[in-house]
This record gives sequence, C-alpha cells and structure tokens, in this order.
Amino acid sequence: MVFNLPKLIGHRGVKDLSPENTLYSINQAIQLNLKWIEIDVKISKDHIPFLLHDDNLDRTTSGSGNPIKYKYKDILKLDAGSWFGSRYKNLYPPTLHEVLNFCSQQNIGVNIELKPNKGFEKENVEAVVKLIKNFNFSCEQYFSSFDWPSVILIKKLLPKSHVGILIESLNKKNDIIKILNKCKKYNFFSCGLNAKFVSIEVVELCKNYGMQITVYSSENFKIIDANNLWNIGVDSIFIGNPLNYRNILK
Repeated sequence: MVFNLPKLIGHRGVKDLSPENTLYSINQAIQLNLKWIEIDVKISKDHIPFLLHDDNLDRTTSGSGNPIKYKYKDILKLDAGSWFGSRYKNLYPPTLHEVLNFCSQQNIGVNIELKPNKGFEKENVEAVVKLIKNFNFSCEQYFSSFDWPSVILIKKLLPKSHVGILIESLNKKNDIIKILNKCKKYNFFSCGLNAKFVSIEVVELCKNYGMQITVYSSENFKIIDANNLWNIGVDSIFIGNPLNYRNILK
C-alpha cells in the first residue's frame, strides 16, 4: 500500500541550516516540524551503512578520499561539522542504524537515498537490507537512488518496500516515458525530478502512471516556486531551509 508523502521533506536533514547528514541536522529538521527527512547512505570498508552524500570524505568531513577504504571505527572519529562552522566541530558521520533508531523514537519518516561507492553498488544495497531486516525500525521509510541497479535490487530484496528513482536530466519526451515504463515494471511508486526539468507535461505523464513526484534542487526553493510546483501536481519538495514555510509546517 502506497503512502502519501508530505509537501516538504528535509534535505539531508536541513542542509542549509546545519551540517548535512548529521544527527544534529536531522534533529533540527524535527524541531522545525518537518515530518520526513532525506539522508544519503553508503558503506564503509567493513560494510557499515553510514551517512555521506559525496563520493569522497573531503568536503563534509576532516577525512580524505573514498570512504570504502576506511572501517567505520575510523570514520566515526572524523569531524563532520567544522566545514559548516566551528561550533559544530564535535559532530560525526552517523550510522544508518543510529538515524533510523532516532527517527523511530521521534516518529519521523526517512527517505534513504542509496549513494553507493562506485563498484560497490550491490554491497551497499545488501548492507542496508541486512540492517532493515535485522532491526524492527518503526519509522516509515522509502528508498531512492539515481542508480537503477541499486533501486531494482532493493525492491527485489525488500519487495514490500517503497522505492523510487531519481532523475537528473531529461532530453526529450521519450526519456520520461521510458523511465515511467521501467518504474511500472519494477513497481516503483515515485520519481524524484531535478527542478530544472519539471513541467506540467512531465508531471501529467508521471501522474498518468500513478507515480508520486518529488522535486529537488541544489538551491533552496523560494515559496513562490514551491507553490507553483505544488499547483501543477508535485507531491513533495526537498527543502534545505524551511524557515519561510512555517505556515505549512504548523
């Protein structure tokens, strides 16, 4: 049974207000009345799923290089906050287990974006699936990725899960039709679209296939732009700073 997503989902917690993909940022999203958050997940050398957006550790931690080279006990020691501001120097990259436990306690939904290390896509999915199967997390969850093999595999291994594809670009109408047919084949429930390629036509096509539509951008959405997206049928927007959306989040 497909659930309905909220209008706003916290992007990497609230990435424009505090260090992304940290428990602090997730908690801040909760304090601002967001009911769902999105996180990025990949694995360490010892196959521990943890939160990190980039291919490498460099931008958001005190570490360097590909995280698949490091055991999680070493990743845990990294500073995941000072890049954003010195007051956040004690933050670290949390495990998916920690985050799902916390969100279960807070009754917050979680969009788990699979961000596999290149060449370890299968291992990444298997580690996440193992965690989900071994622990009874009560928070609602859905999975997404730009990587087709990852979302296809997680739907196969967790057939009752909610799964969506993320789409970075569209060149022509046939692109979205091919994508939607593939989504139908694998029983996916959502498409996540880059805001640059959202149009009434694309939204209508997605809706005709019974898909829920999420929209993301590298920039925070202005309220006028968010309202325009909702008005044409977009279900959810990933938001990095929801401070101007307080009326919606009451």
